[in-house]
Amino acid sequence: MQQYKSVSELTALIRETLELNFESISVEGEISNFKKHASGHWYFSLKDSGAQISCTMWKGFNNLVFFTPEDGMKIIVNGKISVYPPRGSYQIDVRSMKPSGVGELQAAFERLKNKLAEEGLFDSEFKKPIPVFPSKIGVITGADSAAYRDILNIAQRRYPLAELIIAPTKVQGDGAAELIVKAIESFNKLDDIDTLIIARGGGSLEDLWAFNEEIVARSIFGSKIPIVTGIGHEIDFTIADFVSDLRAPTPSAAIELSTPNKDDLLFLLEEYRDDFEEIILQKISDGSKEVKNILTSYAFRNMENRINNGFQKVDNLYTSFSRSIQLLINNKMQRISLFEKSVENYDIEKTLKKGFTLIKQNGKFVNRAQKFSNTETFQIKFFDDQIEIKNG
Repeated sequence: MQQYKSVSELTALIRETLELNFESISVEGEISNFKKHASGHWYFSLKDSGAQISCTMWKGFNNLVFFTPEDGMKIIVNGKISVYPPRGSYQIDVRSMKPSGVGELQAAFERLKNKLAEEGLFDSEFKKPIPVFPSKIGVITGADSAAYRDILNIAQRRYPLAELIIAPTKVQGDGAAELIVKAIESFNKLDDIDTLIIARGGGSLEDLWAFNEEIVARSIFGSKIPIVTGIGHEIDFTIADFVSDLRAPTPSAAIELSTPNKDDLLFLLEEYRDDFEEIILQKISDGSKEVKNILTSYAFRNMENRINNGFQKVDNLYTSFSRSIQLLINNKMQRISLFEKSVENYDIEKTLKKGFTLIKQNGKFVNRAQKFSNTETFQIKFFDDQIEIKNG
């Protein structure tokens, strides 16, 4: 009786054969259909002119890759062959990845550089000015690195007034680009950082690759804080250098370009002091001469005479005014005296004293005979007394 195998049994045999015989392999090829899943896993194909093979690289392993893979890049992967039973397909389970030579990294560098240049990320119109007298400077560099120590020493020597806030950050290898971006974003959340320096010492293209990553370039471009880069040596250029607001050839040069030199400032202040002293003395001398010229000039003497004449005129006006006031007062006093005499002439008591009398009837003085009643009581007022007479 003929024995048959199920699809699952056959697939299991194939899987066992492949995985036992290809536990560790290195394969070179060109990336195609690269996809980064939301889970963090990578899926792509590796191909050459005659064939292609599917590849997977799990999140735990691709975190160790120092560059961002992209279609068309030639790479070397290390891993093992695995079989995916639901599809009956085999694939490379990638454990590590690297570019196939420096040429591939350089090609990737040029592709990204051209892409960002076309988008305008390198244009001078977007470059922010670097503050001349910064109060706080943020520094992104490797912890305990030579660049870190150089920046601290130079800042203390050149411009100790500036406060340096260091963000020790991994600047090489897997995950470095993400950490640099995180540091830039953290500094931008603060509102008192005047300048930001991104620095690291020299190294190979591979060592500096974190600064050629697109996420770092876009983070630098989007920073509200002016950024100075000092990456590698003078001959080294990274994508970060092109997009930053100012590129320095070294970390030491970066802090020098970000701060004024206190010795230069002191020298300049001394020059200003000497110049100001000379200017002030000259101003005083010129002013003194001008005052003397004015005092001895005809115009000033004429002005003095005019002022004295004015004083005399004021005195004359005062005297004339005083006389007018006194004359007016005397006239008023005479009129008051006349009024007093007139009032005295109408004084009833004085009239009665002369022997005259007043007749009063019903509470009113009677000043006409026709108003007098022969039947009513009336009073006669003398100077010294008043008597009442009853009629009828």
